[in-house]
Amino acid sequence: MEAYLVLEDGTIFQGEALEEGYFCHGEVVFNTSMTGYQEILTDPSYCGQIVVMTYPLIGNYGVNEEDREAPRPQVQGLVAREICREPSNWRLQENLISYLKKHGVPFIQGVDTRALTRHLRSKGTMYGILTSGPVDLEEIKRLVREKPPLSGDKLVPTVTNSRPYVLGEGSPRVAVYNLGVKGSILEWFVKQGCSVIVFPAHSTAEEILASKPDGVVLSNGPGNPKDVPYGVETVKGLLGKVPILGICLGHQILALALGGDTFKLRFGHRGGNHPVKDLATGKVYITSQNHGYAVVASSLPPEEVCVSHINLNDDTVEGFRHKFLPVISVQYHPEAGPGPTDSEYIFKEFLELIQNR
Repeated sequence: MEAYLVLEDGTIFQGEALEEGYFCHGEVVFNTSMTGYQEILTDPSYCGQIVVMTYPLIGNYGVNEEDREAPRPQVQGLVAREICREPSNWRLQENLISYLKKHGVPFIQGVDTRALTRHLRSKGTMYGILTSGPVDLEEIKRLVREKPPLSGDKLVPTVTNSRPYVLGEGSPRVAVYNLGVKGSILEWFVKQGCSVIVFPAHSTAEEILASKPDGVVLSNGPGNPKDVPYGVETVKGLLGKVPILGICLGHQILALALGGDTFKLRFGHRGGNHPVKDLATGKVYITSQNHGYAVVASSLPPEEVCVSHINLNDDTVEGFRHKFLPVISVQYHPEAGPGPTDSEYIFKEFLELIQNR
């Protein structure tokens, strides 16, 4: 069955689908990871996006119940060069094609993903529509220029929880401000013996502090941090009251709360091999990343905040610390789901901030 990915600049990439009637509209982004496709597909940070996998064969080890970051896929659609029909792995429970069909996620293969990625790198990420079967491509070109239904300020409310819940029964008590948190972040703290209280994105600082947390994690999540002004206000109310760790979108919102600014990257950082330098030690870590926005280094108040990590590919801010308050923040994903475990030390430093408070 013929299928198409139509970009808002009018470019069309042809592929094939298993059935007609596919239709999804979202921001088209690419991920350079060779493995970890299940974690990528279920990562809430990809809400509203059509993900292009640059590695040519996806699905060769299938999917299972353990490697997911959320109960179901969070992406709008998937584009691949080839999706494996007969995977092999001792942990295999289902193949990727049946998994995507079960959850109603449109996907196409047979696309020249190398050419598509080069196009997105040169032109920047843009909206696209993934569709299959007999379609009016001129009409699709018109529709693709419209704003997708799931975008902007609708993203974070889609992936957060509706009411607080608790995981684990230990100590310390860690509150997670859920902007679209990955399951592996929660699991890391639970495995360390922590009691984890997960708060919805609409929670106020007063509601979070009322639970008497020993520390607060500002989670990853989808979209533009400036579309979450209520999150900025919540973080402002937490500053100085409790140790804080910002991750990805949480890192960007923390920067805004401190008076900084953010900007949109041309094509974002999405993959498992981004080199990040720790400016305090000079060490370079290979990190897992998934974001389309970054913090403006010069916007951070120098009398209060110092940049702690930079990206060696483009010198963007990958981390900062407050000079007086127990606040640390990173743009990348220390939990490595998927990706290298080089940066697990960030979590441990956060727990040390709690213990030393």
